[in-house]
Amino acid sequence: MLILAGFAALLQGSRACASVAFLMEEPYGDFGAFNPTGHAAVYLDHVCADTPARLRLCHQGEHGTVISRYHKIAGYDWIAVPLVPYLYAVDSTDDIPAWVDRAKVAELRDAYRREYLAELAPDGADGKAPGGEWIQLIGSSYDRKIYGFQFETTAEQDQRLIAFLNDRKNASRFNLFFHNCADFARMVMNLYLPHSARRNFIADVGMTTPKQIARSLTRYRKRHPEVKMTIFVIPQVPGSVPRSHGVHGVAESLVRSKKYLIPLAALHPEVTGGIVVAYLIYGRFHPPKDAQIFVINNPEDSQPSFVAGPPALAGNRQIPGVEDTIRP
Repeated sequence: MLILAGFAALLQGSRACASVAFLMEEPYGDFGAFNPTGHAAVYLDHVCADTPARLRLCHQGEHGTVISRYHKIAGYDWIAVPLVPYLYAVDSTDDIPAWVDRAKVAELRDAYRREYLAELAPDGADGKAPGGEWIQLIGSSYDRKIYGFQFETTAEQDQRLIAFLNDRKNASRFNLFFHNCADFARMVMNLYLPHSARRNFIADVGMTTPKQIARSLTRYRKRHPEVKMTIFVIPQVPGSVPRSHGVHGVAESLVRSKKYLIPLAALHPEVTGGIVVAYLIYGRFHPPKDAQIFVINNPEDSQPSFVAGPPALAGNRQIPGVEDTIRP
């Protein structure tokens, strides 16, 4: 898939220039409707996984890894998955489908699980794929759209992160309110860029959310104009799988939902007013409508280019997902 090739190539560039990208992933499904804060992860293009729980520097030609905190997956706190499988549940960009349904997604995930993740998610009693949250490890782009906030890094910073995570006990610490996926991403981003990623105690009632991390990173960039930041989008793969929803913070979720806001306003008008003010002052943030979609215009080009909106062509091919890329 040319979109991924361009994305990975641009983030890799020359081997002398590494990057770290915070991934703000849209919520999906029933749980996403109930809790629309989405998921947070970190993509490192020069850091790879020896195992899902141990990191190393990448070799030439590797695309890097996506790291995130998960809940109840083999007792680990964080798990690292190579970029291509994380997004598409396949090894090679040549195998990425242009269109999927639920059955195809389940097939791809189970095949990759059996080949590489059997220790994390062993077969169920019936010999079939088990239930559980392991599906979040692979094929994320089948379920949702992902926004990235990328910064340049150095080899020394990558090595420091590798040593920090490899030497730290990797045992589950997940807690939705105090140790969630956004808290882990905040910690990693602050290791690279101190004080860049922050929670918002007012807008999110003390909880760390992906949207506030993204907002704080863009504000950090404004305070530090010498720091380069690129905002990109990875579209959800087209198909009959339901589309993901926009990412919301805690106060924003209440303000935007009449089923919560109206009863709360009737019972506690002062509290409701405070929530609305908190959202208006601290909670509003939207990824730019012109977030970059990475493509390679010519397979022989060493440097990829990008497009900012639908539709777009990569060579003579329509880019899957570009026609439904940016949501206000």
